[in-house]
Amino acid sequence: MSTMQIVCITIDCAAPAAVASFWNAALDWGGVTTAEDGGGAICCPPSGDCYLEFIRVPEAKITKNRVHLGCSAGRLEALDAEIERLRQLGATVAWEETFAPAMAAAYRNVFLRDPEGNEFCLGAGEPLA
Repeated sequence: MSTMQIVCITIDCAAPAAVASFWNAALDWGGVTTAEDGGGAICCPPSGDCYLEFIRVPEAKITKNRVHLGCSAGRLEALDAEIERLRQLGATVAWEETFAPAMAAAYRNVFLRDPEGNEFCLGAGEPLA
């Protein structure tokens, strides 16, 4: 049995402190720590179980992420308000996944972009089995 576990997800960006601040506010985590030279920043939940790391890179984001964060808004009724809250923090809506009518009545999944264009999804409700 493996003892490996994920402790960090690293995101390339141009402005680590700004992107870390977005995610810290979006997730309502415990704060941002920025490297003295500004080349990196982290944010983590109060539990400290894992963290997001943001590293400055010179190249701009060009294509869709190959990996993205999957987040939940909880109840289906909470999704639109949560999307609006994230928009106020600097996120933009990219697209909404489409499902068959029975599934769509119980679950929605919206893809958004953080302030530097990194995609993440925000789901809500209960996907049907």
